[in-house]
Amino acid sequence: MKNFGGQVLFLDRNDINTDEIIPAKYLTEVSKEALKPYLLEDLKLDNFDPKSDALKQAKVIVTKENFGCGSSREHAPWALEVNDIFVVVAENFARIFRQNMFNGGMLAIELPKSDIAKIFELSSEKINCEVDMKNHKLIFNKNLVISFNLSKFDEALVSAGGWVEFADEKY
Repeated sequence: MKNFGGQVLFLDRNDINTDEIIPAKYLTEVSKEALKPYLLEDLKLDNFDPKSDALKQAKVIVTKENFGCGSSREHAPWALEVNDIFVVVAENFARIFRQNMFNGGMLAIELPKSDIAKIFELSSEKINCEVDMKNHKLIFNKNLVISFNLSKFDEALVSAGGWVEFADEKY
């Protein structure tokens, strides 16, 4: 069972692509677990170190727009998954990346720019995010509550644990 929520990692940039999430040179790995140490290895962002404790402790990523753009590959969500990051919150996502997140039983939550800005106002402190799936709410440090939309189908995929588990239940 996936645990949705936990410590937040802020990635203050638009257009973080799949090559930055997991570099292409690791796509020959034969297991998801082999991707684990390379998450965000090539991400260029001020004050970001992919070997930092902040990344190791992160369970939720909050970022800007067009997250997961670039090459379509399942490896990018897999690299998040094996690092126990099951929630990414952004203004929007590349279409295929977004669907690959839900197919893996993970959450790709889209919020308006104004809500993302409110969350980023907290980025100077250690932030924890709880995900209330039943009521479609994100709760940051128990005081900032933001509602999100989730289609019934995406919710069913996440509840089942992903596409394969969903298909096993239904077909």
